[in-house]
Amino acid sequence: MRKTIFLLAALFIGGAAYAQQTNPLLQHEAEITEIIKSMTLEEKVNMLHGKNMFSSAGIERLGIADMEYADGPFGIREEMEPHSWAPLGWETDRATFFPTGSALAATWSPEIAYEYGKGMAIEAKLRGKDMILGPAMNIQRLPTGGRTYEYLSEDPILSGELAVGYTLGSQDMNEAVCLKHFAVNSQENMRGFINAQISERALREIYLTPFEMAVKKANAMGVMAAYNKVWGTWCSENFLLQNTILRNEWGFKGLIISDWGGTHSTIGAAVGGLDVEMPGHTYMGEALADSVRSGAVPMEVIDSHVRNILRVRFAITPVPKDVANTKVTSQPETQAIAYKVASKSIVLLKNDGLLPLKNVKTVAVIGDNATRTMGLGGVGAGVKTLYEVTPLEGLQNALKGKAKIRYARGYEPAPQARWGQQLPANAMEEYAKRMEKLKKEALKAAKGADVVLFIGGDNREVETEGSDRTTIQLPFQQDELLKAIAEVNPNIVAVMVAGAPVDLRTVNPIAKGLVYSWFNGTEGGNALADVLTGKISPSGKLPFTLPVKLEDSPAYALGVYPQTEQGGGDVFVNLVNNRDRQAARRADAEYSEGIFVGYRWYTTKNVKPMYAFGYGLSYVPFQYANLNASVEDETIEVTFDLSNRGQQEADEVAQVYIARPDSKVERPKYELKGFKRVAVQAGQTTKVTISIPKEQLRHWNEFQHAWNVEKGKAVIYVGGSSDNLPLQTSVEL
Repeated sequence: MRKTIFLLAALFIGGAAYAQQTNPLLQHEAEITEIIKSMTLEEKVNMLHGKNMFSSAGIERLGIADMEYADGPFGIREEMEPHSWAPLGWETDRATFFPTGSALAATWSPEIAYEYGKGMAIEAKLRGKDMILGPAMNIQRLPTGGRTYEYLSEDPILSGELAVGYTLGSQDMNEAVCLKHFAVNSQENMRGFINAQISERALREIYLTPFEMAVKKANAMGVMAAYNKVWGTWCSENFLLQNTILRNEWGFKGLIISDWGGTHSTIGAAVGGLDVEMPGHTYMGEALADSVRSGAVPMEVIDSHVRNILRVRFAITPVPKDVANTKVTSQPETQAIAYKVASKSIVLLKNDGLLPLKNVKTVAVIGDNATRTMGLGGVGAGVKTLYEVTPLEGLQNALKGKAKIRYARGYEPAPQARWGQQLPANAMEEYAKRMEKLKKEALKAAKGADVVLFIGGDNREVETEGSDRTTIQLPFQQDELLKAIAEVNPNIVAVMVAGAPVDLRTVNPIAKGLVYSWFNGTEGGNALADVLTGKISPSGKLPFTLPVKLEDSPAYALGVYPQTEQGGGDVFVNLVNNRDRQAARRADAEYSEGIFVGYRWYTTKNVKPMYAFGYGLSYVPFQYANLNASVEDETIEVTFDLSNRGQQEADEVAQVYIARPDSKVERPKYELKGFKRVAVQAGQTTKVTISIPKEQLRHWNEFQHAWNVEKGKAVIYVGGSSDNLPLQTSVEL
């Protein structure tokens, strides 16, 4: 009976509901079949686990190269020792630090995401890599989430369209992507053993949709299984996720790898759909070969895994070893892409007339983040950059000869205890003394300046893989410092350098200008300066909701996060530090808000945010007019006029939200269904068309276990953010 189940598993692995003839992964099937026939069991199993820290084996006898993985997703990690996390200390591996995920998402541009993926691929190729471990595309469920800065959005359509762009950009350059983390990896605390308890509808509509889009629309070649469990089963051996949904329903033909240290069994992983265990061979090495010899795992299952790997291997041309790493990774072409992403991502939240900076003679720049680089820090992915322009350097470049800059650090990060260490008893007392000294210096710099640019927010130690924040309050006493500065100079522009929401209840009423600038990469400082000085108009839009307070966000409002169980350390940190694996234990993550994630919660529950999803100002006023909508076959065509009423060219992100007032199922007030970034010349009007597939209005029917698109009225709202939708019409489906 057990063997019959495993044979059925092999059939499911080979199934294809949505196979596409243009899929590059399907161009060598006959050749792959012959190769598999010629391979020994040992050769096959040797491909199914890590060879080195970031590679898995090919078939040397047959001249098939190893698979080389590039740790991303916002820059190519430096070269490491083969079997450790120690860097090799090269200079050629200095890479471009691309703006992180939430910054890319703030561009609201699949076209820019395409360039981003292209840039990443160019640098990965220079390093001899075959697959980028990215894009990171889990839904930003928690404002405190440790990897919110890496992820794309709280909305599945925005996340999905950007992931499609990233994937196409990379794979058009013959570099595979690895979508991560599949699936429902929405928190860092306890991620190594948390069990996501989620409704089938929320799983399908919110958390899986971005992955589905990247697989179906972009033929993504790789997927990384998440650390956590879903419905009681580890993602790395979750038959429903990996075989039934990903392969059978979506037609995925590529390879699935584990997150590093995220494999938990031999038979379960092999039959559950995992192709490659990374980075070692605890489960899918000799133990797997023994399972085949004993009949516990059929050879058909092994062959299917080998086929998935070879599909990617044949689709991606390997870079010869003597060609890789012969020139510096970061190149002018990719640096220019990083600048474009950064400059289009910056969000202007508030402007009482101080911006853009014009005719200023003295500018006080205050804040540790004005000089702090963000390429490295915390746990997890980082970039050894060729260079990184800080905000202060960018402003010095832009204001040279025009205004005098006074810089004061103002605050510094609090001392932190490292793993296994304790802070000295007097550490915090000394810190308090230094902070008082820095505060006095900041007040001196601020006094009499034409404008104060406060560069605050988080840093890469505060927002980090492996742990969620306990609060969204600004760290290191920034609120208190801002209050003191306001007493000596009220002309404050606050720039939040962060990848996730921060509490703005103190900042917002004090600052006359408020800007979100992200962990914005190699060219971040130049991009920020160009926006602040008016060289370009700000055009970023928030990819998440900024709540008034943390307790307003859904998981906190419902009391389902944080969970109380702690201890045991993080799975990745333990791996890096060669600590014992986490003991098997269970802690449930209750997704009680269901489909009401992010703005869906705030709009439907009438909870007013500090700044809404999709919000972002410009230096020019835009006007929306003349909305029309019609149903053409399987598409809703939405057209309207967008006018630039200002004095300079500027970009606007037009957004389309749709409500289903007569729906027989519970729905949010409205949901994002389409968007477009549009450049409009000063004083000009352009006609905008946004096409929305009717399928995008579907909902998951939990009784039929199938997608439904309801007939009836669809109310269409158009505007510049989720809380500013001046145009409205309706169509009948």
